[in-house]
Amino acid sequence: MKPKSILLTTLALAGGLLFLSPVLYSVWMAFQTANAYYTGTFEFTLGNFALAVGEYNFARYLVNSVIVSGLVTLIGITFATMAAFAFARFRFRGGNLLFGATVATLMIPSHISLIPNYLTLAKVGLLDSYAGLILPSISSGFAAFFLRQYIRGIPRALDEAAYMDGATPLKVLWRVIVPISRPAILSMALFIFVGEWNNYIWPLVAVGDSDMYTLQVGLARLYDINPGEGLIDWPLVMAASTLTILPILLGFILVERHLVRGITMGAVK
Repeated sequence: MKPKSILLTTLALAGGLLFLSPVLYSVWMAFQTANAYYTGTFEFTLGNFALAVGEYNFARYLVNSVIVSGLVTLIGITFATMAAFAFARFRFRGGNLLFGATVATLMIPSHISLIPNYLTLAKVGLLDSYAGLILPSISSGFAAFFLRQYIRGIPRALDEAAYMDGATPLKVLWRVIVPISRPAILSMALFIFVGEWNNYIWPLVAVGDSDMYTLQVGLARLYDINPGEGLIDWPLVMAASTLTILPILLGFILVERHLVRGITMGAVK
């Protein structure tokens, strides 16, 4: 190996370890007791994970987060793909204005809609429910914009060939556009999933029943678990944090190839 290659590899490895050092330290901390942590020693234990899952109901929070994030991703990417197809392939009155309004939503802070969403869902009785957690998050202007740009790069000749064979617009979308756009769609699906998985403010506001807490809200509650006067059980918090990372890590591993391909091809187009 050339000296230049060795240097670049070393720098890349050092940069990767530096970037991962907070995560590695958190995982290391999760496997020790609170007493050992505060006394500067190390005592290996799996009790923090068992305590988080058993006594502090993290298994339930995990199920809630999977249901909410999964449905938000499925519904959100479906709507975004259909909207992107319409914006990319059809010309209709007000289409440019509507697309501009969609892009403009990217400049609006999400916290502005917090109170209107809360009041609306409170009037229809959807607070403390999966529907109340899911409905405000099913639209993504960024996903619609990204997929529209991607679909515009697909030759129209493929659409026209399908129409000549008697396909409807929905069949063209499902049989032609979706298979070709799979890298971009999976990239946006992961983007939506991660954003909803890490969402804290809306579940905190919309949910009062502890059985409906998501992982992020449940994780915040662990700061009240004190092993001593004025202390926080950081190993317990880090164990719970490690559990919240695992589904995201698994999702990234599954779609990593499509994620990189979707982003790079979208940028080129």
